[in-house]
Amino acid sequence: MNTNYKFAIVHIKKAYSEQLNNSPKNKYIVLYRAIKQCILNIELPHNWSMPPTRLLAEELKISRTTVNKSYELLKLEKLLHSKQGSGNKVNFDLSFKNRKKSKKALKTNEDLYPSISEKGQSYAQNYIILNRMPNENLAFRPGLPPVDAFPVNQWKKLLNAYWRHVKSSNLNYSLGTGLIELKKSVANYLNVSRGVKCDYNQIVIVSGSLQSLYLIANTMINKGDSVVLENPLFPNVYSVFKSSQAHLIPVELDASGISIKALNKIEDQPKLVHVTPSNHYPSGVKMTLERRKALLKWASEKKALIIENDYENEIANAIEKLPSIFSLDKEDRTIYMGTFNRLLHPSIRLGYMIVPRYLTETVEALLEHSHRFVSPSIQVVMNQFIDKNYLYQHINNSIEIARERYDIFADEFKKTSKIMSLKDHQCTSFHVIAKFNQNMSVTEERQIVNELKNRNITTFSLSKCYVNAAKEKGLILGFSSVRSSAIRGKVRKMAGII
Repeated sequence: MNTNYKFAIVHIKKAYSEQLNNSPKNKYIVLYRAIKQCILNIELPHNWSMPPTRLLAEELKISRTTVNKSYELLKLEKLLHSKQGSGNKVNFDLSFKNRKKSKKALKTNEDLYPSISEKGQSYAQNYIILNRMPNENLAFRPGLPPVDAFPVNQWKKLLNAYWRHVKSSNLNYSLGTGLIELKKSVANYLNVSRGVKCDYNQIVIVSGSLQSLYLIANTMINKGDSVVLENPLFPNVYSVFKSSQAHLIPVELDASGISIKALNKIEDQPKLVHVTPSNHYPSGVKMTLERRKALLKWASEKKALIIENDYENEIANAIEKLPSIFSLDKEDRTIYMGTFNRLLHPSIRLGYMIVPRYLTETVEALLEHSHRFVSPSIQVVMNQFIDKNYLYQHINNSIEIARERYDIFADEFKKTSKIMSLKDHQCTSFHVIAKFNQNMSVTEERQIVNELKNRNITTFSLSKCYVNAAKEKGLILGFSSVRSSAIRGKVRKMAGII
């Protein structure tokens, strides 16, 4: 007998026996109440497979007709649902997400529980700011590389080899900041590809940029501490520091990057300034060498740390390479962030940051108290992926594919879009901005984003990238993850919806 059926029958038998003693009525009513009780008590969880009517009838020593009538009553109450070939399943989803959607959801009496911390409430309130929409839509989601170009077979062979030769000692707890072999490989990779020279002991392996920001915020920020942010910026950066209850100081950009003139007007003593110098998100502005030096000088005078978020360095610097702020820094006040999620694929969940020496101990302690460590198997495979030159080959291939897809996307967009225009620039990122040709409210812009999402096209809102009032409205579009043969059709579909 199926184990799921055995589990269900044990609970149903017990409840049926209790109901039979208390309610000497029609047996199908007794059975209906018994099963309903099991469902409401979560003894039979949502989507659990119910025993076939013949089997349950035999176990309870009642007629199959009685079981059928009980199941039908439960279906009328939508506590069971049936699908051809799958039998009957429990339909009682009490997950938080579904409770929020339900009008009949029970409200929690908060007086019965201790209060949630200020910081906890802050993170819950600002969750909506995050650009996090798990779905299967590749068109035209920003932040995705050409995921179909990822060398799956190479990765699979490396992973299979790891598990073939793994020792039992390798299945133990791992170093919180990352495997030494991978940290050395990342240090060499950054030195060769980006001119970033660092001690591998300063490198921290994380699951991605968001975790890096969370660690930095918890290492540095007390309530009310000042943080300077580019405006506009990536909403996830805004969300983390706002949730950390920092005092946010938005600073606009000019053609050379973050405005030094505006920075010099700040009277506060900021602890941090977050910048994306290689490729500003979302505009694509590249910070000049002179501006990078000026920013370092300003940070030194303010005794602030610079967070250099270098999320798409390879594609942004494919034509013109400028030294990173980290490599220009002589005072060890730059936190350098990078991620493999945007170069390989988001599901790999692997990134890194280089932290100033005086922060390494604190960051490691935070890791040990929370995330602990990234899966060692993924780290070992990533180390070999770098050592065997697969990473360099894949990045070069991805850039070539992205440029080809950008040309097709831009050509079709300009032909079909009537109310939007692409911001002209070369393919220096895996996303592009499309701005409205007419006045558009934030509400109207968000309605378009939602309508596209409902039609299986994912875009991000440009207005959402501003800390205060949005100065521009438009869509942030990712093009590189859509196959060349499908781009034109997807663009025409999007233009039709808009």
